[in-house]
Amino acid sequence: MSDVRFVAIGDSFTEGVGDELPDGRVRGWADIAAQGWADAAGHPIHYANLAIRGKLAWPIVEEQLEPALALNPTHLSFNGGGNDMLRPRTDLEHIADAFSRVLRRCDDQGVTLIVLSGANPAGQLPMGSMIQRRGDELSAAVMRRIANRADVVRALNWPDRELARSAYWSEDRLHMNSAGHHRVAARVLDALGYEPPAEWWAPSELRAGGAVGLAYYREHVGPWVKRRLTRTSSGDGRAAKYGAWVERAPQ
Repeated sequence: MSDVRFVAIGDSFTEGVGDELPDGRVRGWADIAAQGWADAAGHPIHYANLAIRGKLAWPIVEEQLEPALALNPTHLSFNGGGNDMLRPRTDLEHIADAFSRVLRRCDDQGVTLIVLSGANPAGQLPMGSMIQRRGDELSAAVMRRIANRADVVRALNWPDRELARSAYWSEDRLHMNSAGHHRVAARVLDALGYEPPAEWWAPSELRAGGAVGLAYYREHVGPWVKRRLTRTSSGDGRAAKYGAWVERAPQ
């Protein structure tokens, strides 16, 4: 297909948080995959990214899905639920229903859906066993909803034990670093039938580190708790990174 129009919707995972460029902008797997797609296909593609950090699954659908479909894409990627999972009373089946809504609307518009599961941070986070359990349950619930749909492109990162290693994560332990985002981009290209650069799967430089002990809680957990208590979001006031088409040409 020479006229590819790829739009991504989601939260910080898809916006690219954790993969910060020297100028402060975030890149992330969707940007990387869009360029890799153009390179592998040998022709330009059009790319948009409406994802905004901090969003819960249903607000992603309610706020981003229709504007994304209004762009008339050929492909739409969706991931959500990571922020919901951190809330103990969340109904995971209701979250999985968001994926059904996205699939139904993509069917209505003749758009190919790319479903991603997020990478698994459970091994390095407080309450990791709870996060592991809820992530497993959410993944299973989503898979049940697309089980009979061979036409849905699947880029499933939650089961990837390599990607769960601390070397693929940023200092907050909740967002992937550049190496992690490249590995996810490689999985997306592979799911689309293209061969990603080998170094995207296992970058030569894997760096882990950051605050530990009380310093970690002060720098990263404390601000997250404050946002929950004040009912604010890291995405408040932010606009989409690419709310209209940008062209990515082969390099």
